[in-house]
Amino acid sequence: MRKKFDGKNVAGSSAYRSAKSKASEYAKDPDKLDDLLDKAARKAKSSKGSLTEVWNLLMACLRLLGAYATGRYQDIPWGSLVSIIATVIYFVMPLDLIPDFLLGFGFIDDAALIGWILGSVKSDLDRFLEWESGQATLEQDES
Repeated sequence: MRKKFDGKNVAGSSAYRSAKSKASEYAKDPDKLDDLLDKAARKAKSSKGSLTEVWNLLMACLRLLGAYATGRYQDIPWGSLVSIIATVIYFVMPLDLIPDFLLGFGFIDDAALIGWILGSVKSDLDRFLEWESGQATLEQDES
């Protein structure tokens, strides 16, 4: 019997465990986190079609991490922050559970992991999106 392929399986992989072990280091170093975000944004832009279902979630996470790195947004539990960073690290890794160079298949694991992890931090992501919306309103009021 074939094992079901989903985000939970990806999160249990050695590639994700490796990414998660590095995530705290990134969370504590804004420059390193900013570099990771640059890499993730470039990769996301080039693979948007493969990530259609999770694109908006991924973009929200990149914005959250950017706001965290600059110190503008800090209202996120450490465990959620580390999980999001680990997911972004996994996303930028070219050789993960399913290598990205396998056309048509290489982003299946990335999309599954993004959807699953971000589902587990949904309330934290929703809180960020509410904060972000408030920031946009403040900026409009100031202009």
